[in-house]
Amino acid sequence: MRATLHNTSDMFTGSLVAVVTPMKSGVGPDTPVDPEGLERLLEYHIENKSDGIVAVGTTGESATLMLAEHCELIRQVVEIVNKRIPVIAGTGANSTIEAIELTACAKEAGADACLLVTPYYNKPTQAGLYEHFKVIAASVSIPQILYNVPGRTACDMLPGTVSRLAQLDNIVGVKEATGDLTRVKAIREACGDDFLLLSGDDETACDFMLMGGDGVISVTANVAPAAMHELSRLARTGHREAAKVIDAKLLGLHQSLFLESNPIPVKWAVRRLGLIEDGIRLPMTWLSEDLCAQVEAAMKQAEVL
Repeated sequence: MRATLHNTSDMFTGSLVAVVTPMKSGVGPDTPVDPEGLERLLEYHIENKSDGIVAVGTTGESATLMLAEHCELIRQVVEIVNKRIPVIAGTGANSTIEAIELTACAKEAGADACLLVTPYYNKPTQAGLYEHFKVIAASVSIPQILYNVPGRTACDMLPGTVSRLAQLDNIVGVKEATGDLTRVKAIREACGDDFLLLSGDDETACDFMLMGGDGVISVTANVAPAAMHELSRLARTGHREAAKVIDAKLLGLHQSLFLESNPIPVKWAVRRLGLIEDGIRLPMTWLSEDLCAQVEAAMKQAEVL
């Protein structure tokens, strides 16, 4: 039988915000994390109906955080959220042993699940991907969501590999960020109805959910959480026309938040909302001045300004 932990996947649906990591003002190699900003930001998402928090993922600048900082951020998020909505902790790495350590930290901190990106730079084979995730799943008993984003990692985890991994007790779903909508049907047929299918691409997320996906791990939700919550609710319940109306209003955000590498534009937008300071860590830099007007225009179109 597919594991008991698969039953927990029902809680990880809807609009799950890939939350930015607030930092003190400045751009540098060790720009400090801002705990007060983190609390302010998480309360904003709870008030505005985000269905869950995904902390310390790509958008949370996980690649520039030291392991101790990464674990401490997960602990702080869990403590602030205090079980009001689910917390998924980003714990992937291109080192299997580091991914195990981060996943163990997340379990100890009380996270509800972990999100594990495919190993970047290494370019493992499909067999290597299977063994990597199998070892992590066997090492730490917490619900785990696979994360496939070949545009970032140069590594594409194919539906057949996802299907093999879905048989493991605590691998409960996948965040599919290719933007390839044919994968919704392929993964659903291979993995079954109780396997969580999450979009990792805001621009195609509405269609992804209309085709049977369970939700989205969203960058746009950093800026328009209430609208993304409603879009997800409508799309998941088959209300195509109403969902498409909201999606059209958010299209500018879906696109402009990737004018430069994520999370550069979204951190500017969240700062524009007055929720965080203008801090980011190298090698990320602050948004180029000539792009600010485009992001602001998209925010106005989305009616968040």
